[in-house]
Amino acid sequence: MTYHFQNPDQKTITDYITSSKTIAVVGLSNRTESAAYNVAKVMQDAGYTIIPINPNLVGETLLGETVYARLQDVEQPIDIVDVFRRSAFLPDVAKDFVEAKAGIFWAQLGLESQEAEAILRENGVQSIVMNKCLKLEYQALKREA
Repeated sequence: MTYHFQNPDQKTITDYITSSKTIAVVGLSNRTESAAYNVAKVMQDAGYTIIPINPNLVGETLLGETVYARLQDVEQPIDIVDVFRRSAFLPDVAKDFVEAKAGIFWAQLGLESQEAEAILRENGVQSIVMNKCLKLEYQALKREA
């Protein structure tokens, strides 16, 4: 049997998006054509605070925000951690997420990890979304409103 993560229902996902204000984007790069950059820009334009996480760009500025190496380095509360790293890296991001005491773990479209889910659940994290695009979910909400 193959593993398949079960996302929360649509109402819960809607609640996650509408109740959040701060989004840390793990894997945000300075390549303006990248999916991570595009999603972060759309969410920032929608009024969310974006916190770039990329150890290769620490101290630089992306989308007007200072880049951090790790989630644990961010001093303000993080509502959503939007992950743009290959699925193999999700367990490491899950560990950082737990240490940072962030709110919602969100792995982008195409990303899923049974090990990451296990790490999160073992640490009491119930707010997990995987294999969904935050921007598309946000835009669908706006269309319905």
